[in-house]
Amino acid sequence: MASLFSSVLLSLCLLSSLFLSNANAKPKLGFTADLIHRDSPKSPFYNPMETSSQRLRNAIHRSVNRVFHFTKKDNTPQPQIDLTSNSGEYLMNVSIGTPPFPIMAIADTGSDLLWTQCAPCDDCYTQVDPLFDPKTSSTYKDVSCSSSQCTALENQASCSTNDNTCSYSLSYGDNSYTKGNIAVDTLTLGSSDTRPMQLKNIIIGCGHNNAGTFNKKGSGIVGLGGGPVSLIKQLGDSIDGKFSYCLVPLTSKKDQTSKINFGTNAIVSGSGVVSTPLIAKASQETFYYLTLKSISVGSKQIQYSGSDSESSEGNIIIDSGTTLTLLPTEFYSELEDAVASSIDAEKKQDPQSGLSLCYSATGDLKVPIITMHFDGADVKLDSSNAFVQVSEDLVCFAFRGSPSFSIYGNVAQMNFLVGYDTVSKTVSFKPTDCAKM
Repeated sequence: MASLFSSVLLSLCLLSSLFLSNANAKPKLGFTADLIHRDSPKSPFYNPMETSSQRLRNAIHRSVNRVFHFTKKDNTPQPQIDLTSNSGEYLMNVSIGTPPFPIMAIADTGSDLLWTQCAPCDDCYTQVDPLFDPKTSSTYKDVSCSSSQCTALENQASCSTNDNTCSYSLSYGDNSYTKGNIAVDTLTLGSSDTRPMQLKNIIIGCGHNNAGTFNKKGSGIVGLGGGPVSLIKQLGDSIDGKFSYCLVPLTSKKDQTSKINFGTNAIVSGSGVVSTPLIAKASQETFYYLTLKSISVGSKQIQYSGSDSESSEGNIIIDSGTTLTLLPTEFYSELEDAVASSIDAEKKQDPQSGLSLCYSATGDLKVPIITMHFDGADVKLDSSNAFVQVSEDLVCFAFRGSPSFSIYGNVAQMNFLVGYDTVSKTVSFKPTDCAKM
């Protein structure tokens, strides 16, 4: 009888413990927001005087500039990467503070800190939109030097001896920089499927000293990288480390926006899904590395080749802010030769774009099927993922050689639902008509 009583009591205790742990668990979030291409009419960067060809050429040049600021230092096993301050192809409508103060910020998978210019501005670049004034927000709070928020920034943080507040300093590959206070405040994301999503106590950088090549029509950056202060890491368990996006092709209607999903909305499942391991590199937590084994052009398979370190796992960065796909020079030359030999058409020159494999767009151009063979995932590209129309009469291969870095760019990702699971350490691809999401 005593044994039975003990068993019942133990069961009740376990149930009570389970109930309490569930009651104390953070609710899981699931929400979706718009990703606005910087050349969309909804973007502050939109220039109505430019043709679609000019916009694409500008995107290609930004893509090249972005990688030219990736530098490898001698005698270091892992690359030291710098990103340009004005890079990034997609923007998000977000608001900071209470009441919400709207900003249009670049969504960047290649950076971590969410920051914006703040008043008073000691030395700031010219900005068209009003500056965020932290004094007007009832939820804004500077953080102390000893706080976990400050220590998470490591060598990017410093301390004020006057008031013990945490400061930050970020510099970019083109010598642009932002300096200011580290704080926490409420971040509101304009969810496209429900009411706006309010996220409390999000770490932000309030920039009071910013200069360089920042665009005057931009208001800041939303860091979606893998570092400790990125929005993805801050949301953490509440989104189970998951986010995904679906990029609408450049040829889609101008009023169509891409989507970015978080948490339960970000799960990529169903027919056609393939997944590849997400490779963590301690020296470069920000970036999302995958392993590219080879590329097929029709039935011809070309094995990935690069330096010894590049040929091992984690040899390519997947990035939403780079337009082109960039590959080591020798490997790219092999790939270009294979593509060119599969196309029965005369090559054309296009010195303006800097792309080396181009053809006339006026004929019936038949291009081969190109398949990216990632570790455990074969991603078959559509012709629109591999070729871009740079003018009315010219199409070019949307891949390019790079001196030392490989990047899987956004043209290759368009019309795929791309899901990042930072807990299970996977990236998944699912062919999707992104305009219908």
